Amino acid sequence: MAEPELNLRGLRILPGRIERAAQEALVADLRDVVRAAPFVAPETRFGRKMSVRMTSAGRYGWVSDRSGYRYARRHPEGMDWPAIPDRVLALWRDLVSDARDPDCCLVNYYGEGARMGLHQDRDEADFTWPVLSVSLGDEGLLRVGNATRGGRTESIWLRSGDVVVMGGDARLVHHGVDRIKFRSSTLLPQGGRINLTLRVVD
Repeated sequence: MAEPELNLRGLRILPGRIERAAQEALVADLRDVVRAAPFVAPETRFGRKMSVRMTSAGRYGWVSDRSGYRYARRHPEGMDWPAIPDRVLALWRDLVSDARDPDCCLVNYYGEGARMGLHQDRDEADFTWPVLSVSLGDEGLLRVGNATRGGRTESIWLRSGDVVVMGGDARLVHHGVDRIKFRSSTLLPQGGRINLTLRVVD
C-alpha cells in the first residue's frame, strides 16, 4: 500500500510511488541511456568539479562547464541525447500532464560522498510546468529552502521509489541534496543514488 502524500514547502512528495520491480525496470532503461550518452563529471563555471555525475535523455540535456549552466542539444562528447525511456514518460503523464512531454530528463548519479548544493531550477522558459523528480537507490537528504536565497530550510530523507513534484509556488524554491546514506539500498549493485528530473525546457 502506498504511503500518504507529504507536502514540504509546497513540494508534493509521493513516498514509495514506484514499487521495487518498477524501480529495477527503470534502472535497466537508464543503463541503455548511459551506454548511449555516458556520465560526465561536470565543472562549475568557476572550474570546480561537481561531485555528482550527470547525463541526460530527451531533446535537450543539461550541461555545466566554465561557460556556465545551460541546456544543450548534444552531449559534451558530441552525440545526440537518447530518447527519454517510455517508463519515465509514463510517470510524467500520470503525475504531471499528458498534454506535453518533458524536453529533458536529467540523470544525476550520487556516489559515496556526493552532494548537490542549494540551487534553483530556473534555466527553463516556462515555470508554469512543474519539475518531476524521481529517486532510485540510496537514500538522499533533500534540503528545501525558499524562493529567495537564505532563510530557514527544512530537510527530508528521500528513499528509493519516492517521487517529488515541484510546481506552483514551489517551482522556484532553492533545494539540494546534503548527503546520501551510501549502500542504504540494494537497488544499485555498487551502491549510490540516481535522481531523475524531468523538465519542460522551451
